[in-house]
Amino acid sequence: MKKQIEVPPCQDCQGRIHNHLFCSLSDKELDVFSANKGGNFYKKGQNIFYEGNRGHGLYCIYSGKVKVHKLGDEAKEQIVRFAKEGEILGYRSLLSDEPYNATATAIEDSVICYVPKSRFLEVLENNSKLTFKTIQLLTRDLKASEKKIINITQKPVLERIAEALLILKEKFGLADDGQTLNVVLTRREIGDLAGVTTETTIRTLSDLNKKGVVRLQGKRIALVNMNQLTHLANLAD
Repeated sequence: MKKQIEVPPCQDCQGRIHNHLFCSLSDKELDVFSANKGGNFYKKGQNIFYEGNRGHGLYCIYSGKVKVHKLGDEAKEQIVRFAKEGEILGYRSLLSDEPYNATATAIEDSVICYVPKSRFLEVLENNSKLTFKTIQLLTRDLKASEKKIINITQKPVLERIAEALLILKEKFGLADDGQTLNVVLTRREIGDLAGVTTETTIRTLSDLNKKGVVRLQGKRIALVNMNQLTHLANLAD
């Protein structure tokens, strides 16, 4: 079960510095967010919300990493996107007043704040900058979703896996060695991101390891040859 904890006021949250939605809010508006805000600790693997449930607020990641995923045919999981410190979850369901269209799960121990719907809408209705940034966020998410659908349906397996690794690098960055992905995922989760089976993911990563494109260290993956990996991903400008 999730564990309720005390979290600092929104003004003291370092994560909001990286959140393009909230970085320009005034202290007064942040006070509105902080009022009645809750905070929960989720262990790795715990669900934050479920596909099909109706949302009543906004989730803000104080620390940790989260995957957002859907169930497809034959209960096959498809990862829609990832979220990290300073990012929000559940805002589309909140704005459309519809059930969640995906499930959110912590992929490492995470602390997540919960802002009631009424508080978020109160600030949104009175802040044109926040409204505009929310529209921009919706647009970026839609563009990313459309691109992902095209890549899954048209790209061969090797290109999908290579692109998935680059997506993880772009999202979470690299460790201090400048090569190792700063996130730990199972081979199944990488396959779910790329839209391929776990067995195919294992085989493809092994081939990339033999060719010196990546280095496998248990569940950790180092991107040894970025130029070659980018070439294999065949990313169009």
